[in-house]
Amino acid sequence: MVHPAQGQMVQDIAAAGDLTAPPRRYVLREEDRPATTAGAVAAIPTVDMNRLGEPGDADADVEATKLRAALQSWGLFAVTGHGMPEPFLDEILAATRGFFHLPPEEKERYSNVVVANDGDGGGERFQAEGYGVDRVDTDEQILDWCDRLYLQVQPEEERRLEFWPEHPAALRGLLEEYTRRSEQVFRRPHTDNSVLTVLLLDKHVGGLQLLKDGRWLDIPALTHELLVVAGEEIEIMSNGVFMAPVHRVVTSERERVSVVMFYQPEPHKDLAPSEELVGEERPALYKKIKAKDFGDGVWDAFAAGERTIDMLKVKIEQEEEAEEANVSNTYL
Repeated sequence: MVHPAQGQMVQDIAAAGDLTAPPRRYVLREEDRPATTAGAVAAIPTVDMNRLGEPGDADADVEATKLRAALQSWGLFAVTGHGMPEPFLDEILAATRGFFHLPPEEKERYSNVVVANDGDGGGERFQAEGYGVDRVDTDEQILDWCDRLYLQVQPEEERRLEFWPEHPAALRGLLEEYTRRSEQVFRRPHTDNSVLTVLLLDKHVGGLQLLKDGRWLDIPALTHELLVVAGEEIEIMSNGVFMAPVHRVVTSERERVSVVMFYQPEPHKDLAPSEELVGEERPALYKKIKAKDFGDGVWDAFAAGERTIDMLKVKIEQEEEAEEANVSNTYL
């Protein structure tokens, strides 16, 4: 069975009345909100993919240094020189927006709430792929103010085309082309067996914010650049040299559309600090974990409002502190 709120689409709620703010179910408690600095804009770095050539090339080395510094200090960067024509990116966003403007009954054909086939008499269950809201577990869970269309695009043979919309007619082809082109971007700044997120943002409506040094900073509007964000798997693999940034999207009076590509490691791979980045001066900060176990924990962590690294207790220092606390309690 699924939670009753699983079928409540944000678009429908927003269109049903004259809302001045999202309902309480979608608003963080006051005590859970980090300090916000009004009007503070993040001066995020920009990396030119055209200049990331062969090692030893002077321009490539300069750009690679910028990339490393961006991941160390910000955990994200804007990408130019990605080779995607501006009209093509505009088409992607327009077709995506077109899907969400379809009648509800058309979008529901691709719902992420499906009839269970587990031998227990059926019923409904949530699954990640398809159209809808993120998984809802409890009445107390704070929900995201957005609807999603979530698709696995690679490997191609594992695509579930029953969740790929037939309308707008151009959407499927555009998604296939965007998948191919964005993968080329991923493979040039990527780290083996790790994850990056490549975002094509709404160029007219902002709202993405980054938590840095205890303050929420606005990510500036990008026209036709892509935004690359480091994931928590990179944080593990780099032994904390690269930090996955905490980010969020705040509500706006205007509709906002974005296209996000998540690049995940293969499920059978191990996530662990690279041996080259572990030593006496910097011991391993994270324990080894299977990529599948980490991926399975993402949904639970998201529902709980925590980082996956923290919820799965991947940090070695957390386990040691817990053991010390248990020893202390024993002697009290």
